[in-house]
Amino acid sequence: MSGTPLLIKRYASRRLYNTETSDYVTLDDIAGFIRDGRDVQIVDLKTGDDLTRQYLLQIIAEHESRGESVLPLEVLTDLVRSYTSQAQSVVPQFLAMSFEMLREGQSKMMESMSNPMQAMPGFDAMKAQQEAFVKAMTGGWSGPTEDDDEDAAGTELDDIRAQLAEMQAQLSKMGKKS
Repeated sequence: MSGTPLLIKRYASRRLYNTETSDYVTLDDIAGFIRDGRDVQIVDLKTGDDLTRQYLLQIIAEHESRGESVLPLEVLTDLVRSYTSQAQSVVPQFLAMSFEMLREGQSKMMESMSNPMQAMPGFDAMKAQQEAFVKAMTGGWSGPTEDDDEDAAGTELDDIRAQLAEMQAQLSKMGKKS
């Protein structure tokens, strides 16, 4: 979510005005802003009252009435009950925590889908060694020149040998864990 919410002003005519783009918007536009990750704040121009909750509930009601049901009937019933019971104090925190867990789960799932190899044990170490090996190998592509110091070439070769030995040790450890 972005830092500063998108400010939408409601005029006396009940039209909604986007202060960022200086144009009128609909409830569908506001729903789109929210789906795109924007926070919105809707205020009454005349009174300054915050109307955000009222309009978000209206957006949900419109989606539900179009058959785009997300909330099962049991959940809606429990929500109505929570307004008339002692559970009212617990329900908002419970819902907020549930949706936060859902968002975190979705983001972790998307990360793992982008690179399934990351979940493999030892992946980071193997990746670092592979990068070091490639760097060492490509560093010598231009080939040695007469001005090169023979000791530097020997040191590079020793480094590559050490990295290869380290990689073999890692791979053998991984083979034993399986």
